[in-house]
Amino acid sequence: MKYGFTVPGRGPLATPDMLLTITKHGEELGFDSIQTGDHILVPKNIDSTYPYTDTGEFPGLSSGSSLEQLTLLSFLAGQTSKIRLVTSVLIVPHRNPLVAAKTLATLDVLSKGRLVVGIGVGWMKEEFEALGLPPFEERGAVTNEYLRIFKELWTNDSPSFSGKYCSFSGINFLPKPVQKPHPPLWVGGESMAAVRRAAQLCDGWYPIGSNPQFRMDTPELLSEKIQRLYTEMNKCDREPGDVNLIYRTHDYDLSSGHNSETDRNFFTGSADQIASDIRRYAETGVSYLVMDFGRNSQSLEDVLGSMEDMANEVWPKV
Repeated sequence: MKYGFTVPGRGPLATPDMLLTITKHGEELGFDSIQTGDHILVPKNIDSTYPYTDTGEFPGLSSGSSLEQLTLLSFLAGQTSKIRLVTSVLIVPHRNPLVAAKTLATLDVLSKGRLVVGIGVGWMKEEFEALGLPPFEERGAVTNEYLRIFKELWTNDSPSFSGKYCSFSGINFLPKPVQKPHPPLWVGGESMAAVRRAAQLCDGWYPIGSNPQFRMDTPELLSEKIQRLYTEMNKCDREPGDVNLIYRTHDYDLSSGHNSETDRNFFTGSADQIASDIRRYAETGVSYLVMDFGRNSQSLEDVLGSMEDMANEVWPKV
């Protein structure tokens, strides 16, 4: 099992010094990657339903702040040497696909091949409208086309493309990414559309367990969806090993004593209990686990302490 963690793009921890402290500490402890989210702007009024809270309210609405994702990862790339850099997720329709592909390729080059491109279609209609993007209702089709454009630009010496949303030919696109054939593409999302996108176009499937509409917060629920992924992959003549399984949880909480198994969320409780949870998720095929250490605390001390507890107390028991 490999482990990653999120770094904040907003809030009191989203300062240069604190972001560097968190990221460098994670690298020293042996975490494999950092993840950060993507909002170019935050509208003052949001009627769209946020997928990952029971109320549907977006946690970032009150602050209205969000560091630009690719700039943040570039900043952290320049201060680290080993930890991988994951867009979690890049809202693909938000950016011109040639500009996005160029920025991502450049980041892979300058980080010496440490980029992972987590992708999503987006959920906030108001942000799409403010950015003047193709219709929100077509975001799935836009994403699929832009992913094909990314691959064309990253792998073809004479790239060309003719699509509904973008067309080009007669161009050079250099430098190519360091990783071959291209940086890994992980699909975020829990819907069947996301599952099909992972099966058809990408290298990893990256759900969050706490989506109230598509609950996957137990190994059993996740396994059901994984079987659907394998069914879709079979239709594309792909093998299960062709798509990595990544799982992100919001629920990490290490306590000193054992909690009752009847009312305990996974990844909470004692080190023995959390280690057992990790083994159970590994049995489903998950090979990568992402934690949100700062979701329930904005204290730097708490975040660093949770990271240390995970590395020093939980990992040795897995």
